[in-house]
Amino acid sequence: MPQRGDAGAGGPHAVPGVKHLIAVASGKGGVGKSTTATNLALALAAEGAKVGMLDADLYGPSQPRMLGITGSPETRDGKMEPLMGHGIQTMSIGFMMDEETPVIWRGPMVTRALQQLVYDTRWDNLDYLIVDLPPGTGDIHLTMAQKLPVSGVVIVTTPQDIALLDARKGLAMFEKVNVPVLGIVENMSTHVCSECGHEEHIFGQGGAARMAEQAGTRVLGELPLDIRVREGADSGRPVVLDDPGGSLSQAYQGVARSIIVEMERIDQSSSFDQGPEITIV
Repeated sequence: MPQRGDAGAGGPHAVPGVKHLIAVASGKGGVGKSTTATNLALALAAEGAKVGMLDADLYGPSQPRMLGITGSPETRDGKMEPLMGHGIQTMSIGFMMDEETPVIWRGPMVTRALQQLVYDTRWDNLDYLIVDLPPGTGDIHLTMAQKLPVSGVVIVTTPQDIALLDARKGLAMFEKVNVPVLGIVENMSTHVCSECGHEEHIFGQGGAARMAEQAGTRVLGELPLDIRVREGADSGRPVVLDDPGGSLSQAYQGVARSIIVEMERIDQSSSFDQGPEITIV
């Protein structure tokens, strides 16, 4: 029976040069999904993995700025060469248009563009291709879930109820289309005052843990609200790169290690489900 990623009838086809495709999603905008995706990609690379970044937020591409990349991709033999940012192979619609130019496309055009960005890029032997999805549960998300070989999805949320409501919808959508949910990242979990050191849960406390328990998944990590995350994203020097030994970087490294463990578990489970090959002589 075809597995996810096989070129089965009407199913997703494997992406050449990519072992695992991991989507980073949120039901709601403004929860720090893109900064989380960027720093997780760099954290996975710091763990020794070969990592790529696909900016799937076609209406609001942000990875060129966050990874400090400028320029346009070269094309060779009908394939686009990904641009490199801090060792991460990156592809984004933002490389092909001015930063101020809006993308005004209907759903079918977005769907085709996303598949072209995935399959027409010459990914070079990646362990993980991180996909930074837009907020919501629209055309791009359905294309990812139904047309692309997604190994797993990470849900990013903040602790407050209004964000969790939308995050649950995103998680439920991926479950309905049989995409494994690797877990939940609670972003902006707490804030520590840089002047006095007082810690405060300004968006509430324990929201991701309650959501994970209800959904039968796990919390991959809790990330603080910290000005250095925003500064790194704006400057093209993400905090994981700029302060690799700091507490913020260590928080992202913890999430990256949890993702690696989850992917190994899924790989082992898939191998077991397929059973051993039997040769008849």
